[in-house]
Amino acid sequence: MDFGDILEQWDKEQKNKNKPKKENQKSHKLANALSIDEKNAIKQGYSYEQVMQQDNERRANPMTVWLNRYGTVDKDKIADEAEKEALLSNRGYLKNLRPEAVIDLHGLTKDEAWQKLNGFVGECKRKGLRKILIVHGKGNHSHGSDPVLGPMVRLFIEQDSRLGSSGHADRNNGGNGATWVLLK
Repeated sequence: MDFGDILEQWDKEQKNKNKPKKENQKSHKLANALSIDEKNAIKQGYSYEQVMQQDNERRANPMTVWLNRYGTVDKDKIADEAEKEALLSNRGYLKNLRPEAVIDLHGLTKDEAWQKLNGFVGECKRKGLRKILIVHGKGNHSHGSDPVLGPMVRLFIEQDSRLGSSGHADRNNGGNGATWVLLK
């Protein structure tokens, strides 16, 4: 940049300084005009000062404020849940636990029983059940010499990833004609 460029720049700045400045815009609002909150208070029949005074008189209980901010911890509930989890992880307890849902497959064909069992297990899993009982019968009324539903139920349990341990029910719940299953 040479001296001539500097002079040109200085001339431009001088011209800009001499230009008349626009006046600052003024608000057309009156100095003591009511705010929107004050107008709403007047519409409702009381002054804005009364509303502010009522707000100032209301005091929050410090204990309530603290509880709202930090919440509470129910230690008894946590202990009960831990105890329940410990029981549910105990296999002996689960074996002796009563089934929470029962399905009876008597009179169904192999395919019908598979579909019904699949839907039943899905519903039990959705509800969060832990133990179910599948009544399939002993095969006394099957055509031929081999039972149909018992082996199909065992195969279903082995192939379904939602199901865990299983075993035959006790005599009061069907014996060899019923199978209890734990859901994972």
